[in-house]
Amino acid sequence: MSLRIIFMGTPEFSVPTLQSLKHAGHEIVAVYTQPPRPGGRRGLDLVKSPVHQAAELLGIPVFTPVNFKDPEEREKFRGLKADVAVVVAYGLLLPEAILTGTQLGCYNGHASLLPRWRGAAPIQRAIMAGDKKTGMMVMQMEKGLDTGPVALTREVEIGENMTAGELHDKLMLVGARAMVEAMEKLEANDLPLTPQSPEGVLYAAKIDKGETRIDFSKPAADVHNHIRGLSPFPGAWFEAEINGKLERVKVLLSEIGEGQGEPGTVLDDALTLACGAGAVRLLKLQKAGGKPLAAAEFLRGTPLGPGTRLS
Repeated sequence: MSLRIIFMGTPEFSVPTLQSLKHAGHEIVAVYTQPPRPGGRRGLDLVKSPVHQAAELLGIPVFTPVNFKDPEEREKFRGLKADVAVVVAYGLLLPEAILTGTQLGCYNGHASLLPRWRGAAPIQRAIMAGDKKTGMMVMQMEKGLDTGPVALTREVEIGENMTAGELHDKLMLVGARAMVEAMEKLEANDLPLTPQSPEGVLYAAKIDKGETRIDFSKPAADVHNHIRGLSPFPGAWFEAEINGKLERVKVLLSEIGEGQGEPGTVLDDALTLACGAGAVRLLKLQKAGGKPLAAAEFLRGTPLGPGTRLS
């Protein structure tokens, strides 16, 4: 036996779940994903989403509505006569007509331990907050933002130097396995649902460019969490005068260092920076238009010796 599934997702994070459900023997009757966006080297080409490309390789029909306001779009969805919809980082709010448009409803793979970090950027926010663990949850969707009852939970430890990119890659595989297990239980009518706690609710707002600049006046742990929570994208950054010109530099890797001094001051030849309390050592950096470089290589072309002030 297998389920008739509508899959809804857009970025790379969603692809392993789509592939795993297909390989588990379920019938993926359609894939919904965000429409192609301008991209390519000059930004002039329309680029299909990672899920769109994966679905085409699997021979699955793909739909890319801008939204579901059109009654015809809603009717097309219902007309697929699916048992269930699986949603992983789709990027569109689903109206009631879609949430109830399959026999068994919609199930979402969400990258946090709900109710902590509901919303758009749970991976980044968990690291930026210094959380020691997170996870993937399969939840039944309802009209509220990530408020539905939880069907299955898989916890994941967050290492002290783990970046958002590393956690992303781990969670997308954990999430794929979790969703396959959840759909097996759903098919067997053995998928319990547990309401979320009303306590401990936090919202993971989308990362704003205005919060990506590094504030060295904060404690070293906060600076380190800020850097790794925004790595590799969009990237935490500082400005420094380099060869007489003020340049922006992204920091992609860091670790807690030793030392103290005026916040933002380089303390040694290994790019240890004083913070409001303690220090961080910068391990991988990237100048605008350049490639990521290890600190030692970066310093060979960019003199940021002891006493240099970064802001």
